[in-house]
Amino acid sequence: MKPAPFDYVRPGTLEEALQALAGHPEAKVLAGGQSLVPLLSMRLAAPAVLVDINALPDLDHVTVDATGVRVGALARHAHVLADADVERVQPLVPLALANVAHATIRNRGTTVGSLVHADAAAEMPMVLRLLGGSVDVVGPEGRRTIAAEDLYVGPLESSLHHDEIAVEAFFPALAGGSGVAFEEIARRHGDYAMCGVAAVVAVEGHRVTGLRVGYLSVSDVPAVVDLTDALGGEVTAASLDRAADAALAVLEPETDIHATADYRAHLARVLTARVVTAAHENAKERQA
Repeated sequence: MKPAPFDYVRPGTLEEALQALAGHPEAKVLAGGQSLVPLLSMRLAAPAVLVDINALPDLDHVTVDATGVRVGALARHAHVLADADVERVQPLVPLALANVAHATIRNRGTTVGSLVHADAAAEMPMVLRLLGGSVDVVGPEGRRTIAAEDLYVGPLESSLHHDEIAVEAFFPALAGGSGVAFEEIARRHGDYAMCGVAAVVAVEGHRVTGLRVGYLSVSDVPAVVDLTDALGGEVTAASLDRAADAALAVLEPETDIHATADYRAHLARVLTARVVTAAHENAKERQA
């Protein structure tokens, strides 16, 4: 199929891009286009105006310091994934990015674009929520920061206003004494995951003092559950069962063409045990 007719604008400055969006509630912003272009081709999206921001300056950066990782709106997945400083400061980001689609998609797709596309089956929105990150957006009223917890409001729906452009994402640094892990199950690597799980474990000595677990492809929005109390300070078969029970008590897996709700619940249980165990080992290694 071919897209419905639309006007195409390629501004050279952020101000021009905002002007192009003004007055067009159905306008779409094009960065990497790896999610948007298929929607256009299938006519699941039919914007009157397409605003291509690829000519905007100073938006392809990946900046790393002690506080975390900042990713510009035009930084490609592959660029972020290849940055050794990103892995050093926040290793969960590359762990998840390695599972995003296929290499050709990562070469063009943008991390910020994936975040604001707000697909609960995508890796990076869940990672942003799990880490307590944020996205900076610019609109007619200036620049504002949206916490990840407030960013996702429904299926493929973010809290950005129609006349705002996401310009940067922030992933906080991994705290000392913490470890991370990520795993997902898909029919083929790079396909949409039937379920994916990431964990951040904090330890003090031999005791687990914090456990947050994120889930993708199990609900309408990226899901994050604090399982610290359920785990009870130690990683054992019994405590992992309790943690999985606590997670499934709040998750609402859904049935779609990829998997049934029951199968997703089973995957969530199995992956919770695996990922929490791996994150715990990672935390101990980092503590040594």
